[in-house]
Amino acid sequence: MSEKIIIFDTSLRDGEQSLQASLSVKEKLQIAMALERMNVDIIEVGFPISSPGDFESVRTISKNIKNTRICSLARCIDEDIDVAADAMSILDFFRIHIFLGTSNLHVHSKLKKNFNEIISMAIRSIKRAKRYTDDIEFSCEDAGRTSIDNLCRIVEQTIKHGATTINIPDTVGYTIPDQFGKIIKSLYQKVPNIDKATISIHCHDDLGMAVGNSISAIMAGARQVEGTINGIGERAGNAALEEIIMAIQARKDLLNVHTTVNTTEIYRTSKIISQICNTPIPANKAIVGSNAFSHSSGIHQDGVLKNRENYEIISPRDIGLKEVQLNLTSRSGRAAVRHRMRVMGYKDSEYDINELYSSFLKLADKKGQVFDYDLEALAFINNQQESSEYFKLKYFHVKSSSTGSAEASVTLICGKETITQSAKTGNGPVDAVYRALNKISEYKIILQKFQLVAKGKGKDALGQVDILVEYNKRIFHGIGLETDIIESSAKAMVNVLNNIWRANQVILKLRQM
Repeated sequence: MSEKIIIFDTSLRDGEQSLQASLSVKEKLQIAMALERMNVDIIEVGFPISSPGDFESVRTISKNIKNTRICSLARCIDEDIDVAADAMSILDFFRIHIFLGTSNLHVHSKLKKNFNEIISMAIRSIKRAKRYTDDIEFSCEDAGRTSIDNLCRIVEQTIKHGATTINIPDTVGYTIPDQFGKIIKSLYQKVPNIDKATISIHCHDDLGMAVGNSISAIMAGARQVEGTINGIGERAGNAALEEIIMAIQARKDLLNVHTTVNTTEIYRTSKIISQICNTPIPANKAIVGSNAFSHSSGIHQDGVLKNRENYEIISPRDIGLKEVQLNLTSRSGRAAVRHRMRVMGYKDSEYDINELYSSFLKLADKKGQVFDYDLEALAFINNQQESSEYFKLKYFHVKSSSTGSAEASVTLICGKETITQSAKTGNGPVDAVYRALNKISEYKIILQKFQLVAKGKGKDALGQVDILVEYNKRIFHGIGLETDIIESSAKAMVNVLNNIWRANQVILKLRQM
C-alpha cells in the first residue's frame, strides 16, 4: 500500500535567509498563501528570534494561514523556544523545530562541547518546547558527517523525551545518494524506538545531489522531505520540492509513495517565489524552467506531435502550465477580467479587482490585447504595493541622445507634498531619472543590480525591472512593470524608496518606545 510523504516547505526560512534583500511581511504572506494553495503539509515560516521583522512575519502568517501546519525554527536556547512559541501563540496547533549540531566538527569546533553535553542540551530543549506544543521536530545539524553511532544515540534519546519528528539534514550537501540512503536504513535498524517518530530529511545541493539524496532517503524509509520551491537556499540551495514531488508522482511504480500536494499549483507558486525573491529560474531548470517542455530537435518535435509521451514523462498541465489565452481588450469589463483570473486559479480574495481592472485598462490601451501572463504580472505588482505608499510617481520627461547624454525631469508626490527635480548624466535616460528621484528623496543609495526581463512576447511585451540598492548597509529590492522600459525603471526605484521609507518608520517607532 502506498504511504504518504509529508511535504515540509522551508522557502520562507532556509530559502529567505539566503536572499540578497529581506522580504517584507506582505511578501512573505503572499508566498505562504501560495504554498497553502499548493497544499504542502507544513510551512516553516521563519526564525522568530532572529529579528523583530521575522517575528512579525511569523505572527502575521499564523493569523492568515488556515489549512497548513505552521512551524518556526529555534536553537537549543530557552529564549529561542519561548519566542518561537509566542510568535505562533494565536494557533491551536503548531510545530517548533529545534536544531543542534551533531557532527564532531560542529560539536568540538563550533559548540565547544562533548557529545554527552549535546544530548543533554537537546533533551532540555525538547522538554521546554513541550510546554507549548506536542509537535516537536529535532534536527541533527550536519547529520551527513555525524558518526552513525552518535547519530543513533541522539535520535533515540530525543524520541524518548518527546520529539515527534527527527530530521536528518545533509547540511552541507556532502553525501551521495547511496551513502545517504544507508544512513537512513541504519537508523531504522539500530534505533529501538524509531517507530515512535517520523523520520525527515533536509538536503542541500552543494554537489548537485540534493534531490537524488532525498529520493534515496525516501526509498530507505524517510517519510517527511524538506526543501524549497525552485531549490532556493543557502549556498547552492536546497532540494527543489517541485522536482521531488513530481518524481514521486512520475515514479510511483518504483517508490510506492504519494503526496497530497496540488501539483497544478506548482508552476504558479514557482513563478510567485521567483518574482518576489528576485531569483530567476534557469531556462533548463527541471519541471518549472521555460525549456522544460520545449522541443527543438526535429526528431523530438515529430515524436511529440505523434504522442507527447514519446519525449515527455509528465504533462505540462500536471504542474498548472496552461496554454496562453488572448481574449481581453480595453472593451472588456470587470467580469471578464475576474473570469480570466478564476480560470487561471486565482481566488477573488487574492487580489483587488478594482486595482487590477484599473491597471488592466491602462495596459489594454497601450497594447490593444492583454494576455493571461499580463494579468498575472499586473496582479503580482499590485500585490506588492502597500497601502502606505509615501512616494508616488506623478510625471517624468526624458531627453537623450546617441552619445549617452540624457536629461530627466521627475515629479514625485511625497506624502502631502509634490516635488519636481531635474538631473543630467552621461549614462543614459534611466540613470538621469534615478538621479532626479534620489535628489527628491535625499536617500544616499547605491544601485547594486539592475535587471530587465520581458514578460510576454513581441513588441508589446511588458518590461519588468528588478533592482537591488544599498542604503545604510541594508539591501532593498524594487520592482517595476510597464511596456515602457524607462517608466518601468522609474517605478522600480519608487518601489525601493517606499520600502526604505517604511523601514525608517519602523526604526523611528522602535526608538520612541
